[in-house]
Amino acid sequence: MSQQIDARGKACPIPVVLARGAISQGESAFTVRVDNPTAVENLKRLADNQGYTAQVQGGEEDFQVDFRRSGAPAADAPAAPQAPAAGAWTLLVGRDIVGDGSRELGSNLMQMFFYTLTQSDNPPATVIFVNGGVKLPTLDPQIPAHLQALLAGGCRVLVCGTCLNYYQLTDKLQAGTVSNMYDIVSALEEAGKVVSL
Repeated sequence: MSQQIDARGKACPIPVVLARGAISQGESAFTVRVDNPTAVENLKRLADNQGYTAQVQGGEEDFQVDFRRSGAPAADAPAAPQAPAAGAWTLLVGRDIVGDGSRELGSNLMQMFFYTLTQSDNPPATVIFVNGGVKLPTLDPQIPAHLQALLAGGCRVLVCGTCLNYYQLTDKLQAGTVSNMYDIVSALEEAGKVVSL
């Protein structure tokens, strides 16, 4: 019988960390139980990246993700976001406006900032959205298009899944990848420089 990991009620990134633990122990088949769709997506992405297949059963608040070693990732599996080159910079966005004071002005400044990034000769290798920043790739009328342009240029865009759940925006994500704190911390560690907004 394969290993059973009960990660229900565990906050991000614990389900991914527990699954990585099973992978590092050489488990060829194991099951992770979680209670939300964001954890399911994070586990599926982990499986793809680590050469496993992931079968999902259940729904609502009780999902079972069955991992099976499959060798190399499937040819049609979506490519994992690539780690940035050494010295590349990362943008960490933790709010939906720039500065303090007028929300209207702060929102306009944020839109201009992201447009300017698309025109830059040195755009970020990674853009990370956390907390109120997740409102930008979900609700903002302009920024998702700017993010799509950055993605097309090779930038990776990570959006905190716990934050999307908190603001009830998971189904409104228009650009980027629903991510977890494990991947976010790894991206920050890889960065040559981190700029925070």
